[in-house]
Amino acid sequence: MNDHHYISKAALTIESVHSIIEQQKALALSPEAMDAIDTSYNYLHEKVARAKKPIYGINTGFGSLCDTSISADDLAQLQENIVVSHACGTGALVPKEIVKIMLLLKIQSLSYGYSGIHRQTVERLIDFYNNDLLPIIYQQGSLGASGDLAPLAHLALPLLGKGHFHGPDGPIEAEQVLKDHNWLPIILEAKEGLALLNGTQFMSAYGVYALIKSHRLMYLSDLIAALSMDAFNCNNSSLDPLIHLIRPHQGQIKTAERITGFLEGSSVEQAPDKKVQDPYSFRCVPQVHGATKDTISFVRKTMQTEINSVTDNPLVFSGDDKIISGGNFHGQPLALGLDFMAIAMAELGNISERRTYQLISGTRGLPAFLVQNPGLNSGLMILQYTAASIVSQNKQLATPASVDSIVSSNGQEDHVSMGANAATKCDQILTNLTTVLAIELINASQAMYFRTTHATSDFLASVLKVFRADVPIVEQDRILSTDIHNAIQFLEHLNIDPDELYR
Repeated sequence: MNDHHYISKAALTIESVHSIIEQQKALALSPEAMDAIDTSYNYLHEKVARAKKPIYGINTGFGSLCDTSISADDLAQLQENIVVSHACGTGALVPKEIVKIMLLLKIQSLSYGYSGIHRQTVERLIDFYNNDLLPIIYQQGSLGASGDLAPLAHLALPLLGKGHFHGPDGPIEAEQVLKDHNWLPIILEAKEGLALLNGTQFMSAYGVYALIKSHRLMYLSDLIAALSMDAFNCNNSSLDPLIHLIRPHQGQIKTAERITGFLEGSSVEQAPDKKVQDPYSFRCVPQVHGATKDTISFVRKTMQTEINSVTDNPLVFSGDDKIISGGNFHGQPLALGLDFMAIAMAELGNISERRTYQLISGTRGLPAFLVQNPGLNSGLMILQYTAASIVSQNKQLATPASVDSIVSSNGQEDHVSMGANAATKCDQILTNLTTVLAIELINASQAMYFRTTHATSDFLASVLKVFRADVPIVEQDRILSTDIHNAIQFLEHLNIDPDELYR
């Protein structure tokens, strides 16, 4: 761990979360966070001690059992029961990177002092984070309201000495890990189980992770499109700022500026046989990529609001002497945002595959399927098939989850966001997009190999030089699966200035 990040009321941003994770900063509660947590906890327990009416989730059952009163002697058991009973996750494991963000966001939300949780519980979550102890959580099980109940139950289980952590060689029992660190299991007090389980940290962690990946994939999409434009001998008049200033969508303007910068110094612009117009997949890159940029900006605002919010229930307002049951756990803003981003990012793959198709078409002075002796060699023919199959799957995954709702909790929770499904679908789309872009890059690199009379820009040439060390030019047919995997690795490890990513 390097340096510390102090949990406080200072707003998190997508960049700051990225930095905290990337720089492996340890977490610690600031004095103001400790005071807020303690004030809320003390007020809640005083309130419960003198309460004459039931308080939801504190001395009542949960969901449709909200009118069932619980005796004072059973309050601790009530909170443990909600954690273990709600740990109903299934499916694939949530990636460790996302679990790490979930821990950070849950700690942040609890630190504002509206949850009535004991400071010791929050500090144990910080211990997990700082020691890279990441609970095993499953992707399936959340309806996105009443928060991410099942995933957050699995996040909370190790506090009780139950469940499992990720280990170097597989799952490790939480009970053993606590013993190894000389930690006693937490005995949950009034409302703590509910505070841990109610919330949107599964959806929002996926959202933050998706935004970090999306900013990178957006940059790579522009970079690879620029190379494809040179490789296809495009007429770059479509990048002229005069076009974009009279339709001033910010994403469109930014895309044209960025690609113009990538192409600066290229001599391909002076190549003969320029067409008056190019296919839309080249000519409309600023408009299509730009619309995705604007979508990312919209979703980013939504996510940044969410990660600086309190989303459990009920909420404790000690200064106003109120404990209020509401619906801040409902994931509708996230579900809509994640669906919107999934569609926008799928479109980057859609237009990328079209550029790949054009590059192998045997036009613009390029050989069919970008290989010598086509016929004897199939060249890059089937790379386009692979891209097409992935793009088709992305179209299916981009069907919105947020338009669905299934009644739960015996009718008490009769409208849910399905934001968790939107989150996991969006993540798969981004993984698929990386592969589609890798395939376009292989094709663009191969096409530039046949451009013997004019050179691309120095910047793009430097990228090509490094790339071709990993993925050499295809001179005769070979197994291309290896090339795809190497190209994916290249894209995932390409060094990009963070300021350029979030500009």
